[in-house]
Amino acid sequence: MNETVKHNQSAEDYLESILLLSRQKETVHRIDVAKELGVSGAAVNKAVKILVEKGYVYEDGKHLCLTETGQKYAGEVFERHCILREFLLSLGVSEHSAEEDACRMEHLLSDETFSAIKKQVKKQS
Repeated sequence: MNETVKHNQSAEDYLESILLLSRQKETVHRIDVAKELGVSGAAVNKAVKILVEKGYVYEDGKHLCLTETGQKYAGEVFERHCILREFLLSLGVSEHSAEEDACRMEHLLSDETFSAIKKQVKKQS
């Protein structure tokens, strides 16, 4: 994972949201991100400014786009989320709890712990 933003849950949530929205829609607007994350437009504006400064996002008119670096980083965050959700489900955790907990855990686990969980999930597949 990229160490410059690692463990910044807010930045990772915005990147993951933009990634997932871009897979569902042709264009992603700030309002889409606000609705997805349940935050204000002002919060999105502040986050986008930071993500642009860090080189993870650019704006094409009023559309939000991930840079190549942003795409890679968002993909890593999303992979962590999916692997953790699968791991929790394999333990018998309900879908709702697995989804919620994976959302929180994806930002907190060390690379070492995540790699061990990922290895375990891959063995079960």
